[in-house]
Amino acid sequence: MNHPPVTLPRLTALARQAAPRLLEGVVAPLAVFYLAMVALGFQWALALTVAWVYLGVAWRLVKRVKVPATMYLAAFAITIRAIVAFWTGTWMWFFIQPEMGTICISMAFLASVRLNKPLVQKLTLDYIHLPSAVLKHERVRRFFARITLLWAFVLLMNSTLSIFLAVYEYLGGSLGAFMIMRTSAVAVISGTAITFSVIAFKRLLHRLHVSHA
Repeated sequence: MNHPPVTLPRLTALARQAAPRLLEGVVAPLAVFYLAMVALGFQWALALTVAWVYLGVAWRLVKRVKVPATMYLAAFAITIRAIVAFWTGTWMWFFIQPEMGTICISMAFLASVRLNKPLVQKLTLDYIHLPSAVLKHERVRRFFARITLLWAFVLLMNSTLSIFLAVYEYLGGSLGAFMIMRTSAVAVISGTAITFSVIAFKRLLHRLHVSHA
């Protein structure tokens, strides 16, 4: 059965697209929090981290660049995180809160498989055009269901590990050790899952005899 060509972005292209967002939204806030914590203290670390996120929103508004909805959500979320962390007086709660949200997302992934509407398929279609004939194929449906299950457990594993490390390092370690261990572990787990997902998807297209750029 012949299918129309599928445009599959290269990993390098996806990496170039994701790198600036990763640096701005993940790496930079962590660096700001840690450096401010060491140099100025806990309260300043919270204030400057929140300011960094709002500065990103303000810069886009001034430049009249469209602000993604996810950035508004990130600004709201980090404000709540900072308020809770300030109220409890511990850096541990600043990092545990988003992991609780990630656990909820992993449950949503599991529920989407149960409802036969795997979320990974919806996310994939935001970046890659797949013809309807391909999407309706039984192998493709099974693939997205299995990959959604995979990512549900990856998210759950990352969150559980992050919470454990946060509690462990808060009780007997340090913030620096937590950030290094947590970032390294999540990078290895998520990187392995991403590589496996892309390779499995390419093998699926090959088995279906679907040509791709």
